[in-house]
Amino acid sequence: MITLASTPSAGQTWLSWFLVAAAVLVSGLLLAGPALRRRSPAAWWLLLGFPVTCLRVARTWRPLMAGCGLAVSRKAALTVVSGLLAHGAPPPHPRVPRRGGMRPTAHGFWFPVRLLPGQTPEDFVKAASAMAHDWRVHAVRVTTAEPGVVRVTATALDPLRQPRVPRQRGTGPLLRVVVGVLESGAPWVVDLRKIPHWLIVGATRSGKSTLINALVAGFAPQPVALVGIDCKGGMELSLYERRLSALATDRAQAVKLLAALMDLTSARMEVCRAARVRNIWGLPDEERPVPVVVIVDEIAELFLVANRSEKDEAQAAATGLVRLAQLGAALGVYLVVAGQRVGSDLGPGVTALRAQLGGRVCHRVTDSGTAEMALGDLNPDALEAAQTIPPDQAGTAVLASADGWERARSHLVPEERAEEIAAMYAHLTPYLPGLADAVGEPADGTAVHIERLDRDA
Repeated sequence: MITLASTPSAGQTWLSWFLVAAAVLVSGLLLAGPALRRRSPAAWWLLLGFPVTCLRVARTWRPLMAGCGLAVSRKAALTVVSGLLAHGAPPPHPRVPRRGGMRPTAHGFWFPVRLLPGQTPEDFVKAASAMAHDWRVHAVRVTTAEPGVVRVTATALDPLRQPRVPRQRGTGPLLRVVVGVLESGAPWVVDLRKIPHWLIVGATRSGKSTLINALVAGFAPQPVALVGIDCKGGMELSLYERRLSALATDRAQAVKLLAALMDLTSARMEVCRAARVRNIWGLPDEERPVPVVVIVDEIAELFLVANRSEKDEAQAAATGLVRLAQLGAALGVYLVVAGQRVGSDLGPGVTALRAQLGGRVCHRVTDSGTAEMALGDLNPDALEAAQTIPPDQAGTAVLASADGWERARSHLVPEERAEEIAAMYAHLTPYLPGLADAVGEPADGTAVHIERLDRDA
C-alpha cells in the first residue's frame, strides 16, 4: 500500500511564513535592542520595552496587590476563619483591584485602577515603590483620576538623565519658553500668561543659575522688556545687560526701580480703565504696551538688614515686590524671583510675596526651611521629593503650582551661550523712560525705543 504525503494547505503555508517572520523580527529587535535604546529610547520602548512590561505587569498584578495589602477577602467570614486556622494568614483567592488597559507613552505607560470598598488613593501611593521594583521601571506615580479611580503612571526610562534640547522654529508663543524636560518626557514650559509669577530656589551649583540662563535665552528673541534686580553688584545679571531695559545692582537702586515699575503699572491701569478692559490683553494691538519680565536674583539681599538704617529700605523693597506681584499680571508685569535661601526669618514680606508667586521651582537646597517656603503650602509630596534630590543631579528640580507637581530638569544653557543670545537680540531691547531714569540708561546706547507690542506672537 502506497501512502502519499499530504500537501500543506494555503492557510498552513501563510501561518508558517508568519511565524518565521515574527521570529526573525523578534530576534532582530533583541539583537539591535541595546543600540536602538541608546540612539532612540522612545522607539526602543514602544517596540520592545512596552510589550515585555505589559506581560510583567499582568503576571505580577495579583501577587503584588496581595503583598502590598491591597487585596481583600471575597467574603468577610473567610477572614475570620483564616485568622483562626492559619494564624492570621490572608484568606485564599482574595479579590484584587481591577485595572484598566495599559496605555503607552513616549517614556512609560499608564492605566486606571478602580478602588475596592474601603480603599483610598493613599494606599496605592504607599505601594508605588513596590510597583516600580516589581515592574523594573524607573518610577511609579499614583494620582487621583476621579472618585473611586486612581491613575497609575509609570516612567520606564528616566528622561531627566540626559535631557535633549528640542528643535524649535521661531520664537514660539509670546511669554512662553521651553526650559527643560519633565519626568513624564513632556517639555518643561514656563508660560507667564498662565502662571505669571515664579519663585526659584536652589543651593550653589544646584542648577538655579542655569535655569535663569534658559529663561533669558528664551525671552531675549521675544518682543518683551527684561528688567534685572541683582543686589550682588550685578555679578549674575550684568552678563545680559545689553538686553535689559534696566538693571539695579544694589538695594537703593532696586527700591527706585521698583517704584518706577509701580508708576508704570499705574499708568497702564489708567489706560485699561479708560478703554474699559480688565487687562492689557483686552486693548487693541496698537495700544497694547510691551510686557515686562522682572528677574530678581538672590532675593535675600533685598530683605536682609545689618542695622536700623537699612530697615526702611528693605521694607520699601519688600512692599514694592508684593505690590507688583498683586497688580502686575493683569498689567503685563511678571516676576521671576530667585534665591539660594528663602525663609520666614527674612521677614514677613517674604511670606506675603510667596503667597503671590503661583509657580514654584525647588532645586537641591541645603536647609529644609527653604524647601518648606517654596513647596510646603502647595503639596507635601512635592516637598518630600525636593528633599531627596542628590547633589550629582544639577538642574533637577521639583516644580509645583495649584495644578500639581512634577520632577523636571532644565536644559544646560552655559552663561556664555546666554550672554551671546542676549547680545544677538540687543536691538530688540525696549526703551522704557521711567525705568531707565531710575537706574541710568545703558552706557553703550544699545536700547531702542519700543513702547508697545504690535501683535501677540
